[in-house]
Amino acid sequence: MTATRRRTPPRPGAAPGKTPDNVAAMIRVDHAGEYGAVRIYQGQLAVLGASPATKRSADLVRHMAAQEDEHLRTFDRLIADRGVRPTALVPLWDAAGFALGAVTALMGEKAAMACTEAVEEVIDAHYAAQSEALNGTDAELEDVVARFRADEIVHRDTARAEGAREAVGYPVLTAVVKAGCRLAIRLSEKI
Repeated sequence: MTATRRRTPPRPGAAPGKTPDNVAAMIRVDHAGEYGAVRIYQGQLAVLGASPATKRSADLVRHMAAQEDEHLRTFDRLIADRGVRPTALVPLWDAAGFALGAVTALMGEKAAMACTEAVEEVIDAHYAAQSEALNGTDAELEDVVARFRADEIVHRDTARAEGAREAVGYPVLTAVVKAGCRLAIRLSEKI
């Protein structure tokens, strides 16, 4: 005798067992973003973690990276549980994230923090828009977005406290990073 699994009834307007397209796009892009964040921090640690002189910054990055790892594991689970197709751009975000982290860390600790600040500013706004769009329609995803947004705000504030705005070329660096993040969000929602 095989065990039967109880299925949750579909939400109104949703095909049985299918995640609504707008929610699937949110999960897809958030998964991609958390994957990219993990890779950025890995790139930063490849540089900052190599020298005793940058131990303080490396320790801060390790702490933020551990939180991003948790975020990624959560979105890995949501992708699997909800049958959401991940973005086809993961190989690009893999290379681009690591390169962005490594290059900004090579520019110095303050530039690495400026990168973190810029990324987290965009993600804060992105998660805020998602919370507003969900507006009571998906309690689990709303909780995840709210919790992770709080972490991202702390990361942004940590980067600012560590001198992000003192980085050489701060306005240009952060403008480029923010534009790249916004483009990655738009692409990952669809592709």
